Amino acid sequence: MPSFDLLTIGAATQDVFLKSAHFEEIKDTYAPDGMDACFPLGSKIRVDDVTFATGGGATNAAITFARFKLKTACLARIGRDEAGQSILTQLQKEKIWTHAFQIDEKQKTAYSVILLSGTGHRSILTYRGASGAIQAVKIPWKTLRTKWLYITSLNGDLELLRRLFVFAEKTNARIAWNPGNAELTHGMKKLEPFLVRTSILLLNREEAAVLAELPPRHLEQILGHLGIYPQSALVVTDGQKGAYVRSEGKTLFAPALKAKRVNTTGAGDAFGSAFVASFIKSKDAKLALQAGTLNATSVICHMGAKAGILKKAPSAWELRKVKTVVIS
Repeated sequence: MPSFDLLTIGAATQDVFLKSAHFEEIKDTYAPDGMDACFPLGSKIRVDDVTFATGGGATNAAITFARFKLKTACLARIGRDEAGQSILTQLQKEKIWTHAFQIDEKQKTAYSVILLSGTGHRSILTYRGASGAIQAVKIPWKTLRTKWLYITSLNGDLELLRRLFVFAEKTNARIAWNPGNAELTHGMKKLEPFLVRTSILLLNREEAAVLAELPPRHLEQILGHLGIYPQSALVVTDGQKGAYVRSEGKTLFAPALKAKRVNTTGAGDAFGSAFVASFIKSKDAKLALQAGTLNATSVICHMGAKAGILKKAPSAWELRKVKTVVIS
């Protein structure tokens, strides 16, 4: 088995995007985007556009790493079906090593239906299927060699998470961790042993608030509370407002770039993976923040989680388009 700069592990999905201007939008202060999309049961609603694509945090991130010229492997679980084969084919075209993928003989490949309103807001219907059942016993621990692990959602499997952290400690691999909601529901007490051994922790504002057990509006306290854990950087994205990085005792902020928002699915994966890729190469949190912003901006301008991923790492001139400030 070859050695890698980075191994991504987590979800691999088949996605279908259904865009319609006919979804009724209702304001909801408790919704993540502040809006609900509603439609009456029993009715037939016109769909304006349909897009099929692959998704999942592990595969989305792997594409970015490969295009940033890092030797990349991806590990996920798929069904023995057409959707699973489509995922493998796309990754292999990007020269991503997929031999550690697990094939589930009973469950189907994970599937997501993304409902997009005319204003760009979206809701996701998710079938986790095979993706939520990665088996630790089938991972080639003894022969696997990687400098970094990029861990995305593991469907709340703390035993698998523990095995990954033990593997990293034994092999001196570093960890970038983007926990899913199922992991976050375990709470700080169970997750703290993992947080202190994480090099880069990646969260959005709502996820960070859940982990810190604070209201999302208390961002400064959230950054201070969580910033003590990761060894290199805490990254908190805040949607259309921008993103924050807590590293080496200071907090950097980069506002989001202006762009026509087509779809936000995959934006978090694009930001996190570009941040980590740039940080691996430069060891510079500011440059990594700029790279993450550019990759996420490109993704939201395209339909699908992978269509807008940058073709290569941004140049120094391109990075300067993203303004950053030290806020504390």
